[in-house]
Amino acid sequence: MIGNVLPEFLSFSNHPFPTRSPTQPFPTLAETHDYLHAVAEPFVAQGKIRLNTEVTSIDELELGGGWKVSLKDWSDEGKGKVIEEVWDAVVVANGWSDNPVWPETEGLEALKEKGLAKHAKWWRGPSGYEGKVRLLTVDLTCSKQNPDILPKRLLVVGNANSSNDIAAQLAPVATTPVYRSIRRPAFPGFPSLPDIRILDVAPVAKYIINSTSEGSKVNVQLKDGTEISDVDQVLVGAGYKPFPDFIHVLGSSQEVKGKLVPLVSRTIEPYRIPFLHRHILYAYNPSLAFIGAPMAFTPFTVADASSTWLTLAWTGEIQYPNTIEGRLLFEKERLEAVEKGRSETENPSSLQVYMVLGYDEQAYAKGLKDEVVGAREELRTVLPEWNDERTKLRESMYPTKLESLLFARNQEEEHLA
Repeated sequence: MIGNVLPEFLSFSNHPFPTRSPTQPFPTLAETHDYLHAVAEPFVAQGKIRLNTEVTSIDELELGGGWKVSLKDWSDEGKGKVIEEVWDAVVVANGWSDNPVWPETEGLEALKEKGLAKHAKWWRGPSGYEGKVRLLTVDLTCSKQNPDILPKRLLVVGNANSSNDIAAQLAPVATTPVYRSIRRPAFPGFPSLPDIRILDVAPVAKYIINSTSEGSKVNVQLKDGTEISDVDQVLVGAGYKPFPDFIHVLGSSQEVKGKLVPLVSRTIEPYRIPFLHRHILYAYNPSLAFIGAPMAFTPFTVADASSTWLTLAWTGEIQYPNTIEGRLLFEKERLEAVEKGRSETENPSSLQVYMVLGYDEQAYAKGLKDEVVGAREELRTVLPEWNDERTKLRESMYPTKLESLLFARNQEEEHLA
């Protein structure tokens, strides 16, 4: 796997990412892993990062008593031993990818139950979809076709990075065409190579399981009235959302006041981690904070700015609203801005939602950095820059990524020739 973010936008403060080749400037998954390991290793050695430890719940204590954190120690000595600790403050930085999003399409739940639909979260490559041979053969001894040797007939749902990569990996091995169900043309930030073996089709209206003595397949009804029959597998690349269901806070409404309730529910509209000031501080108790709550084009550098801001906010060097109402104002204004933007857009993108920074990323991160620099001028040259020039450079990654894909495909074709 090769990423789609250039090394300079993957670099934490004072930890530049190693230089890459101009022909393939995007780091691989293994290189990104090695980089993160190298950044973290000194903190592990100093005992500032505890490994093999699972957080199972975080509960707010009364009267500003901090947070009860339930853990499982999975070290060789611990073997899953349950531990409870009390902390003055907690930062939640577990990201998005544990919680896949599934479209609310009729029939999809039944497909999931039968294993006929899988999310991109569990994609491990095209192995198993290709069949044993690429041609239909007939067993002459029993005059019966053997379907097990056929490549799979597949539908990929989505038109962002995961879906496009999955479709591209399936195209050489699966039954042609590989169908890709899309709502709109791809966002420029999700470059993919054209492939005549991939056929874009309309959004799905309904899935119908077609069960026979030889197994189950799927008939897919599309919103344009057409149908795709006998699909072997549906692969869904509908993204992810943050869902820290292990966090319980003291209820603020009259009905649950003083009782522990989940911080976030799956039914909240629009979907978000609620009550956050600047996407970071929990308004009702700012000793709970989040890093990486909103999705960003360049999550490493945004995390760099927001974690520095949080540090200085907690040490008192950056001032934030000292009332609950003041801290809730950020969420109120963001909800209004997102709703206004979507209402003024004919076909709003799935990126135009509360939990995605999108085009607001520059203003958001620059605002955090400005407050950081206001507190500590020496950090001006340490944190990344956020300005029009840098945003233009970031956006230039997308045609660069397309060029690198073309280069890789040409190299592969030359190798095969």
